[in-house]
Amino acid sequence: MTVDGPTDQQPSRTAGLDDCAREPIHVPGSIQPQGCLFVLSPDTLTIEQAAIGPTSGLGEAAHYLGSPVQHVLPRGFERVVAQLVSGISRDGQSYLGRIARAGGSLHAFAHHAPDALILELEEAPAEDSETFGDVYPFMRTFLDAFQETDSIETLGAIAAREVCRITGFDRALVYRFDKDMNGTVIAEHRNDVLPSYLDLRFPASDIPAQARELYRLNRLRLIADAHYQPVPIVPAINPRTGRPIDLSHATLRSVSPVHLEYMRNMGTGASMSVSLLREGALWGLLSCHNQAPRRVPHQVRNACDFVGKILSLQIAAREQTALAERRIALRAVQGRLLASMATEDHFVDGLMARPQDLLDLTHSQGAAVIFGERCRLTGETPGEEAVRAIVSWLEERAIDDLFATESLAQHIPGAEAFKDQASGLVAVPISQIHASYVLWFRPEAVRTVGWGGSPVKPMDSAPAGARIHPRKSFEVWKETVRLRALPWDEAEIDAASLLRGAIVDIVLRRAEEMAELNDQLVRSNRELEAFSYSVSHDLRAPFRHIVGYAQLLKQNEGEALSERANRYIDTIIESALSAGTLVDDLLNFSQMGRSSLHPLRIDMNGLVDEVRQRLAMHIGDREIEWKIGALPPVVADPTMMRLVIQNLLDNAIKFSRHRAHAVIEVGSQPGNGETVYFVRDNGTGFDMAYVGKLFGVFQRLHRVEEFEGTGIGLANVKRIVEQRHGGRVWAEGKVDQGATIFFALPNATGG
Repeated sequence: MTVDGPTDQQPSRTAGLDDCAREPIHVPGSIQPQGCLFVLSPDTLTIEQAAIGPTSGLGEAAHYLGSPVQHVLPRGFERVVAQLVSGISRDGQSYLGRIARAGGSLHAFAHHAPDALILELEEAPAEDSETFGDVYPFMRTFLDAFQETDSIETLGAIAAREVCRITGFDRALVYRFDKDMNGTVIAEHRNDVLPSYLDLRFPASDIPAQARELYRLNRLRLIADAHYQPVPIVPAINPRTGRPIDLSHATLRSVSPVHLEYMRNMGTGASMSVSLLREGALWGLLSCHNQAPRRVPHQVRNACDFVGKILSLQIAAREQTALAERRIALRAVQGRLLASMATEDHFVDGLMARPQDLLDLTHSQGAAVIFGERCRLTGETPGEEAVRAIVSWLEERAIDDLFATESLAQHIPGAEAFKDQASGLVAVPISQIHASYVLWFRPEAVRTVGWGGSPVKPMDSAPAGARIHPRKSFEVWKETVRLRALPWDEAEIDAASLLRGAIVDIVLRRAEEMAELNDQLVRSNRELEAFSYSVSHDLRAPFRHIVGYAQLLKQNEGEALSERANRYIDTIIESALSAGTLVDDLLNFSQMGRSSLHPLRIDMNGLVDEVRQRLAMHIGDREIEWKIGALPPVVADPTMMRLVIQNLLDNAIKFSRHRAHAVIEVGSQPGNGETVYFVRDNGTGFDMAYVGKLFGVFQRLHRVEEFEGTGIGLANVKRIVEQRHGGRVWAEGKVDQGATIFFALPNATGG
């Protein structure tokens, strides 16, 4: 929440903010006064630069320049020198121990800087503890409390409470960055000395990017006195490198005067921050404040650093767990969508068959699928014209992966008009050829945000130019946020991206399959045409000859033949007639897919009555109860629809012949944009385990000895209804309890 703030000398407010973000706060050229710092040559350990605090008792910095460090440090520092000579870790800062001296003691730290070695000696406050054991009881309480909660906010409150207990600070708070690097106080512990900042937000400009990077590199930062006078490094430029020394990892690094002003305006005389990292990135800060200046002992700082590490691990674990649970839940939704797409001829139909799953995938209130000329909407969405305008905007920007925003009005002029449906947008392209997208929408979520003072930084004009100042007031400053939806989270973005990949795979795979299928169909059609010609010219005539000559033989020579010979002739005639019928049915089936359609409005009740009369000769003296419902008209090819009804009624008559009282019902029921017709009988039925064979060519569920037929009738029904009229066919049945054949056709739209 607090930062080593920048200074500015530019006249414009934007320029001033930019300069704030660029200020080289990692090379301030000075240190805080509670110790001293030596810049050493990494090869010779010669002192090249120095800054010595006024109470360190080590004299003037200039006296040490050019001397080997082991020659100038007081007695008692031999162990420190030995550690420097043997080499220190290159991974961050190394603690070299505590050295006693007259009137107190010093803590020694060292770390590698670019092209140099830095030795720091920090004065230990009088209350400094020798061992970590003195703060162990606090740590034990902290760790025990952590086991009892899963909420990140509660974890933060526990950490803030224990840090206040360990350090004696007036206030400790946990500050979380959002994706725009604005910060929000999510947990707090304090006494009555300083005001509460809980739930307040602070703008990203309070902690510019280069300051956030320092927090990431150097996890713990202490400013013991907001009124301190910085101690300059002598000389300011390193004589060997020609550059100022980088103090990114230094404990005593001085801070910007603007940051000290920020602290004083906030009413704090001392501050300490502990960085909270997740996967190496800065997640937030554990920030502490005290009204009066306050030194924090080294071991207490170590304990606070430990608290920060534990809190960082717990935050990462809980966020990862929550994210994993969200992803698992969304994978289940995605699985249902993929299964639906796999069962439909076109993936768009599969998506729209499960509209709630499509919305749940990103927790949206509306969605749209645009594929070529098709535009399908579900839920709360802008109108089709507005949706196509959004797609055009996406196309202009060549979005090739995923686009997400919480505020569409910031991108598209006029988007305010449909803010109640689409203030938030996630869009994924699903074709490289057409302007095709899946879009998800969220409505505007008007909400009030409390800021810790106005986020606008004041500027003063001066002869040398304008200067940005930190806020003087941290009173709650409320802002009403409009034209923004609730933010999309990582799991939702991932789910949208994964669905895009699945759709692209399906489209590409089906395109390849269709190309291969088209080649196969061309070859098959040619073979079928040749076969049809062969059947019509080569097979039908021989069967007619067989029947004709067999009938002549029986007519002219039947009396001279034995009874067995006459039975043989009857069998020949019957078999030849059956073979001829099979050839005729097969020829009709092959021609059905190529004959042109002549759709007309058909009176289905009249058609059923006509077919019943034509089939009366097959019924004979059988007793059949007919139940014919009121059948809605349909727009279809009359010849083909007559063949459908004929096949279904013929089947019902045939398979109910063993019933003493046969019942055949023809009815209808409404569907979604279609009308469903059915033919039901109480005949022999079938086992549903074999329903997949029912509509196949030459597929029979009963023996020829039981029921005659060629096995092509229902295959013709399926081809006529599904392939030629865009409908559906299915069947239900039970053994010895009858069967029902359903077929659905699009609702009548013409005459």
